[in-house]
Amino acid sequence: MDEAQIKKLIDERVDAILKERLAQVGQKNRMAIIASKGTLDMAYPPLILASTAAAFDLECAIFFTFYGLDIINKKKNSNLKVPSLANPAMPMPVPNIIGVLPGMTAIATSMMNSWMAKQNVPSIADLLNACIEGGVKFIACQMTMDVMGVKKEDLIEPIELGGAASFLDYALDAKMTLFI
Repeated sequence: MDEAQIKKLIDERVDAILKERLAQVGQKNRMAIIASKGTLDMAYPPLILASTAAAFDLECAIFFTFYGLDIINKKKNSNLKVPSLANPAMPMPVPNIIGVLPGMTAIATSMMNSWMAKQNVPSIADLLNACIEGGVKFIACQMTMDVMGVKKEDLIEPIELGGAASFLDYALDAKMTLFI
Protein backbone atom coordinates (compact mmCIF):
# COMPACT_ATOMS: atom_id res chain seq x y z
CA MET A 1 0.00 0.00 0.00
CA ASP A 2 1.49 3.33 -1.02
CA GLU A 3 1.45 6.58 0.95
CA ALA A 4 -1.51 8.04 -0.98
CA GLN A 5 -3.65 4.97 -0.26
CA ILE A 6 -2.74 5.09 3.44
CA LYS A 7 -3.60 8.80 3.60
CA LYS A 8 -6.93 8.13 1.89
CA LEU A 9 -7.79 5.36 4.39
CA ILE A 10 -6.86 7.58 7.32
CA ASP A 11 -8.93 10.47 5.95
CA GLU A 12 -11.92 8.20 5.43
CA ARG A 13 -11.66 6.83 8.99
CA VAL A 14 -11.30 10.30 10.50
CA ASP A 15 -14.34 11.44 8.52
CA ALA A 16 -16.38 8.47 9.76
CA ILE A 17 -15.35 9.03 13.38
CA LEU A 18 -16.13 12.75 13.16
CA LYS A 19 -19.60 12.12 11.69
CA GLU A 20 -20.28 9.47 14.36
CA ARG A 21 -19.17 11.81 17.14
CA LEU A 22 -21.24 14.68 15.80
CA ALA A 23 -24.32 12.46 15.74
CA GLN A 24 -23.81 11.66 19.44
CA VAL A 25 -23.68 15.25 20.65
CA GLY A 26 -26.94 17.00 21.52
CA GLN A 27 -26.12 20.48 20.23
CA LYS A 28 -26.74 21.59 16.68
CA ASN A 29 -24.18 20.58 14.12
CA ARG A 30 -22.77 24.07 14.16
CA MET A 31 -19.32 25.65 14.20
CA ALA A 32 -18.57 29.30 15.02
CA ILE A 33 -15.24 30.86 14.07
CA ILE A 34 -13.80 34.29 14.85
CA ALA A 35 -11.28 35.51 12.25
CA SER A 36 -9.30 38.42 13.67
CA LYS A 37 -6.16 38.53 11.55
CA GLY A 38 -5.82 39.51 7.92
CA THR A 39 -2.47 38.09 6.85
CA LEU A 40 -2.18 35.36 4.23
CA ASP A 41 -1.03 32.76 6.76
CA MET A 42 -3.93 33.60 9.09
CA ALA A 43 -6.59 33.64 6.35
CA TYR A 44 -6.16 29.95 5.60
CA PRO A 45 -7.18 28.42 8.98
CA PRO A 46 -10.70 29.88 9.29
CA LEU A 47 -11.47 29.31 5.61
CA ILE A 48 -10.16 25.74 5.54
CA LEU A 49 -12.00 24.88 8.75
CA ALA A 50 -15.24 26.50 7.58
CA SER A 51 -15.20 24.92 4.12
CA THR A 52 -14.44 21.53 5.69
CA ALA A 53 -17.25 22.01 8.20
CA ALA A 54 -19.63 22.77 5.33
CA ALA A 55 -18.47 19.60 3.55
CA PHE A 56 -19.41 17.68 6.73
CA ASP A 57 -22.86 19.27 6.66
CA LEU A 58 -22.08 21.40 9.68
CA GLU A 59 -23.72 24.77 9.84
CA CYS A 60 -20.87 27.28 10.08
CA ALA A 61 -20.34 31.01 10.49
CA ILE A 62 -17.20 33.11 10.48
CA PHE A 63 -17.23 36.39 12.40
CA PHE A 64 -14.68 38.70 10.76
CA THR A 65 -13.36 41.37 13.09
CA PHE A 66 -10.47 43.82 13.11
CA TYR A 67 -7.90 42.88 10.45
CA GLY A 68 -9.82 39.68 9.74
CA LEU A 69 -12.09 41.93 7.66
CA ASP A 70 -9.26 42.06 5.08
CA ILE A 71 -10.05 38.40 4.22
CA ILE A 72 -13.47 39.42 2.90
CA ASN A 73 -12.50 42.86 1.61
CA LYS A 74 -12.78 42.82 -2.21
CA LYS A 75 -9.85 45.23 -2.60
CA LYS A 76 -7.52 43.48 -0.12
CA ASN A 77 -8.20 39.73 -0.08
CA SER A 78 -6.37 39.01 -3.34
CA ASN A 79 -3.23 40.68 -2.00
CA LEU A 80 -2.84 39.36 1.56
CA LYS A 81 0.76 39.20 2.77
CA VAL A 82 2.86 37.12 5.16
CA PRO A 83 4.87 39.29 7.54
CA SER A 84 8.39 38.01 7.94
CA LEU A 85 9.31 40.33 10.81
CA ALA A 86 8.38 39.16 14.33
CA ASN A 87 7.19 35.84 12.95
CA PRO A 88 9.55 33.45 14.74
CA ALA A 89 7.94 30.39 13.18
CA MET A 90 8.76 31.59 9.67
CA PRO A 91 11.20 29.02 8.28
CA MET A 92 13.71 31.39 6.82
CA PRO A 93 17.30 30.31 6.24
CA VAL A 94 18.43 33.59 7.79
CA PRO A 95 17.89 35.24 11.21
CA ASN A 96 14.44 36.73 11.84
CA ILE A 97 15.87 40.26 12.13
CA ILE A 98 16.44 40.14 8.35
CA GLY A 99 12.65 40.66 8.12
CA VAL A 100 13.20 44.42 8.55
CA LEU A 101 14.87 44.65 5.16
CA PRO A 102 12.78 46.06 2.32
CA GLY A 103 11.19 43.35 0.22
CA MET A 104 11.24 40.60 2.85
CA THR A 105 7.46 40.58 3.25
CA ALA A 106 7.13 40.12 -0.50
CA ILE A 107 9.64 37.26 -0.39
CA ALA A 108 7.86 35.58 2.54
CA THR A 109 4.51 35.98 0.78
CA SER A 110 5.91 34.55 -2.44
CA MET A 111 7.39 31.62 -0.51
CA MET A 112 4.07 30.80 1.13
CA ASN A 113 2.15 31.08 -2.13
CA SER A 114 4.69 28.76 -3.73
CA TRP A 115 4.39 26.19 -0.91
CA MET A 116 0.61 26.24 -1.13
CA ALA A 117 0.61 25.88 -4.91
CA LYS A 118 3.06 22.95 -4.77
CA GLN A 119 0.72 21.15 -2.36
CA ASN A 120 -2.37 22.01 -4.44
CA VAL A 121 -3.87 24.01 -1.57
CA PRO A 122 -6.73 26.15 -2.87
CA SER A 123 -6.20 29.89 -3.04
CA ILE A 124 -7.95 32.28 -0.66
CA ALA A 125 -10.40 33.15 -3.46
CA ASP A 126 -11.13 29.46 -4.04
CA LEU A 127 -11.66 28.87 -0.31
CA LEU A 128 -13.98 31.87 -0.05
CA ASN A 129 -16.00 30.48 -2.96
CA ALA A 130 -16.09 27.01 -1.37
CA CYS A 131 -17.37 28.56 1.85
CA ILE A 132 -20.04 30.53 0.01
CA GLU A 133 -21.11 27.51 -2.03
CA GLY A 134 -21.18 25.42 1.16
CA GLY A 135 -23.49 27.90 2.87
CA VAL A 136 -20.99 29.27 5.39
CA LYS A 137 -22.39 32.45 6.93
CA PHE A 138 -20.05 35.44 6.84
CA ILE A 139 -20.65 38.00 9.60
CA ALA A 140 -18.69 41.27 9.42
CA CYS A 141 -18.21 43.11 12.72
CA GLN A 142 -20.13 46.37 12.36
CA MET A 143 -18.17 48.08 15.15
CA THR A 144 -14.85 47.22 13.50
CA MET A 145 -16.15 48.41 10.14
CA ASP A 146 -17.11 51.74 11.70
CA VAL A 147 -13.74 52.10 13.47
CA MET A 148 -11.73 51.22 10.36
CA GLY A 149 -13.91 53.02 7.84
CA VAL A 150 -14.90 49.85 5.98
CA LYS A 151 -18.15 50.03 4.00
CA LYS A 152 -20.48 47.11 3.27
CA GLU A 153 -19.86 47.54 -0.45
CA ASP A 154 -16.12 46.94 0.21
CA LEU A 155 -16.92 43.38 1.30
CA ILE A 156 -17.72 40.27 -0.71
CA GLU A 157 -21.28 38.99 -0.85
CA PRO A 158 -23.13 37.42 0.77
CA ILE A 159 -22.29 39.21 3.99
CA GLU A 160 -24.23 39.85 7.15
CA LEU A 161 -23.36 42.79 9.38
CA GLY A 162 -23.49 42.28 13.11
CA GLY A 163 -21.78 42.86 16.38
CA ALA A 164 -20.69 40.78 19.33
CA ALA A 165 -24.30 40.03 20.25
CA SER A 166 -25.00 38.62 16.77
CA PHE A 167 -21.98 36.35 16.95
CA LEU A 168 -22.71 35.23 20.52
CA ASP A 169 -26.31 34.42 19.60
CA TYR A 170 -24.99 32.18 16.83
CA ALA A 171 -22.19 30.68 18.92
CA LEU A 172 -24.44 29.75 21.84
CA ASP A 173 -25.76 26.84 19.80
CA ALA A 174 -22.40 25.80 18.36
CA LYS A 175 -20.59 22.59 19.19
CA MET A 176 -17.32 24.33 18.45
CA THR A 177 -16.25 27.94 18.75
CA LEU A 178 -12.77 28.84 17.56
CA PHE A 179 -10.79 32.10 17.79
CA ILE A 180 -8.20 32.48 15.06
